[in-house]
Amino acid sequence: MTRISLDQAQTAITGALKEARTLSLKPISVAVLDAGGHLIAFAREDGSSNLRPQIAMAKASGALALGVSSRTIGEMAIERPTFINAAAGLNPAGIVPAAGGVLVRGSDGAVIGAVGVTGDTSDNDELAALAGIAAAGLRS
Repeated sequence: MTRISLDQAQTAITGALKEARTLSLKPISVAVLDAGGHLIAFAREDGSSNLRPQIAMAKASGALALGVSSRTIGEMAIERPTFINAAAGLNPAGIVPAAGGVLVRGSDGAVIGAVGVTGDTSDNDELAALAGIAAAGLRS
C-alpha cells in the first residue's frame, strides 16, 4: 500500500469520532493527510472551537514533516525548543508539539500519511487518532 484512499480516510475519521464519543471527550476535530501532507478528509464535531481544523492539520503535518509522532515532537521541544520553533515556521501547516498527530504506515512500514486529532487533552486526542487508524485497517 502506497497511499491512503478517501474511503480509508473517512473510515479513520469515523473511528476517531466513535472513540471520542465512547470516551466522552470534548468535541474533536480530525484531519487525515496523505504522505505529501495534502488533506484527504476532515471532520469537526459540533461545538469544536474555530482553530481546531488548523491544529489538527498541524499535528498531522508536523508528524509527517519530522517523521515522528507529534507526541515525540513535544518531547523534542523540551530538549530543543529553538529547533522545533524554527521547524514550525518552515512547515506550511505549522507544527503542534503535543500528542494527537500519528503517522500512518503501509504494510511495508513506509509512511503513507498521518492523522491529527485535537479537542480534548493531547493524550485523549492521540487515543482517538489511534482508534481511527485501527478502524481503517491501517497501522500506526
